[in-house]
Amino acid sequence: MSDFRRRHLLAVLAGVSVLGMTTGGALAAPSKRQKSVKKPTPTVPMDKPKLVFLDPGHGGRDPGALGGRGTQEKTVVLAIARELQRELLAGNRYRVLLSRNTDNYVALRERVARAQAAKADLFLSLHADAHSDHDVRGASVYTLSEEATDREAAALAARENRAGMVGLGMKFSDQPDNVAQTLVAMSQRGTVNDSRRLADTVVATFARNGVRLLPRTHRQAGFAVLTSPDIPAALVELGYLSNSQDEKLLTVRQHQLALARALRASVDAYFGATRKA
Repeated sequence: MSDFRRRHLLAVLAGVSVLGMTTGGALAAPSKRQKSVKKPTPTVPMDKPKLVFLDPGHGGRDPGALGGRGTQEKTVVLAIARELQRELLAGNRYRVLLSRNTDNYVALRERVARAQAAKADLFLSLHADAHSDHDVRGASVYTLSEEATDREAAALAARENRAGMVGLGMKFSDQPDNVAQTLVAMSQRGTVNDSRRLADTVVATFARNGVRLLPRTHRQAGFAVLTSPDIPAALVELGYLSNSQDEKLLTVRQHQLALARALRASVDAYFGATRKA
């Protein structure tokens, strides 16, 4: 073998030793690092926060019920509505609007119109009534009905409707969208049943949280403030200012906070049940 061919063969062998051999004896191809393509993480659509419309009753020139110690309903229910607003906003699950955030008067129709314009998912009207029997105390919940469940419910609805139209020179019965017409629309949309379920949820949650309740706690009557055909609505009487014990409790911040937390739990339970339905 000539020197030239020997040198050429040695050079080839040297190249093989540098590159290395595969297990099958073939030349190993130089490895190329492949860029890993990161798959996009699928986005889970977030539930839009529910809009809860809180309606602290009365206000301004309409003080509502008066307690024996001079406690005004309009002041008590606004304080509790603000506590409930804070509770609902804390979990970032809800948006909250108030029919009034100061001591001002808002007519009943305006309260309903504001909730409808905002496309609220829920309407809670907060009150603290007075009773001729000062021994009567406890919370109760009302939903809309053409026929009242009892005389007390009918009388309460009449008082609230008159108080909510102070200075407007009209009666609730004068309005074209009366209770009967509203109930038909609500029934078509299922809002009547949703309102009843809301009321039952408030009653059950209050009971679990030790809130004193009236007998026959869920009642029905023709409340003008509950006449939005699209929005499940309930009027919650948080207690009786005519009862000295209820009056005292309703002015204590810890009790106001306890009521607000019970109502927040009611809202949570209602929307939880609605999602499962």
